[in-house]
Amino acid sequence: MVRFENVGLRYSLGAEVLRDLSFRIGPNSFQFLTGPSGAGKTSLLRLLFVSHKPTRGLMTLFGHDISTLSKDALAILRRRIGIVFQDFRLLDHLTTYENVALPLRVLGRREDSYRDEVIELLHWVGLGDRMWALPPVLSGGEKQRAAIARAVIARPQLLLADEPTGNVDPALAKRLLRLFVELHKSGTSIVIATHDIALMDQFDARRLVLHEGRLHDYE
Repeated sequence: MVRFENVGLRYSLGAEVLRDLSFRIGPNSFQFLTGPSGAGKTSLLRLLFVSHKPTRGLMTLFGHDISTLSKDALAILRRRIGIVFQDFRLLDHLTTYENVALPLRVLGRREDSYRDEVIELLHWVGLGDRMWALPPVLSGGEKQRAAIARAVIARPQLLLADEPTGNVDPALAKRLLRLFVELHKSGTSIVIATHDIALMDQFDARRLVLHEGRLHDYE
């Protein structure tokens, strides 16, 4: 599904923030991405979401060399990826329900085909009584849960999550991780960036450890 061969990334004329990354993410795999602050986790997620292209090396996604793809082709590939950003990126003029349903609308589905699905997921993540609220009145934890629901609603082939449990209590964090596990069981590959060692220890998953822009791969 994902292949990196000696990939490097730099922003503008600065030093490389990622160096010599070589790894693969197979179909239906589950891995944590961890490492100290500033190690390059968010930059690696940006590469995986193809919001940036590598400055050197080979990166293939779903069998495509991304260096050869047009912007339109990359946009089509992104529809197969779900992502939870640290800053949530909810649309303030849309309700919680509308934000979560947005990926299904982009795919062209009719609302009557997904309404019950969206409502059920919102209840599951504890937002059943907030589905008609706008993001500016939501708490940080509520925004986090809405962003996670939006990322998983379309059952993407690849799910990327940047500190997805950083604004919730430990019990809810574990429940949200269970949601990712269930999505994984249905065939989605998962990459979760986190600092939470105790949380990672509760799951039997591969760990990709970044340090100063380089990757140490632990099974």
